[in-house]
Amino acid sequence: MSLRLRTITREEHLAFIRSRASASHMQVPSWGDVKAEWRTESIGWFDQHNQLVGAGLVLYRQLPKVKRYLAYLPEGPVIDWFDRDLDRWLQPMLAHLKSQGAFSVKMGPPVVIRRWNAPTIKEAIAAKEAKRLRDIEADWYEPRAFEVADRLRKAGWLQGEDGGAGFGDVQPRYVFQVPLANRSLDDIQKGFNQLWRRNIKKAEKSGVEVVQGGYDELPIFHQLYLVTAERDKFTPRPLSYFQRMWRALTVEDPNRMRLYIAYHEGEPLAATTMLVVGEHVWYSYGASANHKREVKPSNAVQWRMMRDAYALGGGVYDLRGISDTLDENDHLFGLIQFKVGTGGQAAEYLGEWDFPLNKLLHKALDLYMSRR
Repeated sequence: MSLRLRTITREEHLAFIRSRASASHMQVPSWGDVKAEWRTESIGWFDQHNQLVGAGLVLYRQLPKVKRYLAYLPEGPVIDWFDRDLDRWLQPMLAHLKSQGAFSVKMGPPVVIRRWNAPTIKEAIAAKEAKRLRDIEADWYEPRAFEVADRLRKAGWLQGEDGGAGFGDVQPRYVFQVPLANRSLDDIQKGFNQLWRRNIKKAEKSGVEVVQGGYDELPIFHQLYLVTAERDKFTPRPLSYFQRMWRALTVEDPNRMRLYIAYHEGEPLAATTMLVVGEHVWYSYGASANHKREVKPSNAVQWRMMRDAYALGGGVYDLRGISDTLDENDHLFGLIQFKVGTGGQAAEYLGEWDFPLNKLLHKALDLYMSRR
């Protein structure tokens, strides 16, 4: 049965997202307001009964000097990815985006291929035999995910390179998630490794207090974030970005974005932002001071966020990106090591896929991006 696609209103888009258990925070209408440098559009798929059955947030980035666009659907669109006739979803989308001036389309199917449980990862690290997650047997597979990949390739979609670490895509291919559904808080904490449990107790005994902040406390978060950026050698976003994010997301839903700050003796030592869409909760940005690390404010703030995610009815607490490296000498190894301590699961997504509507311009963009 064929589907029709058209531009939809923010209200239609948001109503559809709310009708689902979860969707990426990058596929809600307000995310387009966060990404102010992109032109945005909400698109929807309609069945023969004129029911909205799929939706997507498209970000359009214009090429310099020409009115042609890269159309990007981060961690989307929100459609039935396991439909055997995937073309009935993607062909109308490509035709529509081409009519909007797109020369290339990039999307990130929200489809998990495989998962590795924390004990499996810990054993592999201890054995020192595997260099990457993919070198060890996964605890869970989604066989239909491989079928989706085959359908995309046959339809002319090109898979992004993973850069050998899972960070070749714009969004991370590998993430770490703590399942919350059908578990007690006690069970979740028992899943932590000994170090995590000890650090949480240490924070409590030291008098670390984690409070939920608001818009006015964003400068406190940002000061710690600048310290973190200097320490970890990355380019920080300005305070205005987080203020825009707060305004855009919380207008749509007051719980969409939250801020947490860990204080010790009245001094802010760690701060994090949390995003919520349906049953999916993300640890979004984290920041910490260089001193008083011995009182373990980062563990305290994570445990508070997990408890609040649980109270909100969250089914999964997502710690976002990790590298797939298991090599202790790799500079990215610390990411997975810290997150494995939560007792959750590493998950591999299908990654990002490109469709060149104009092969010449698509190749020019690839060349430009490789030289940046």
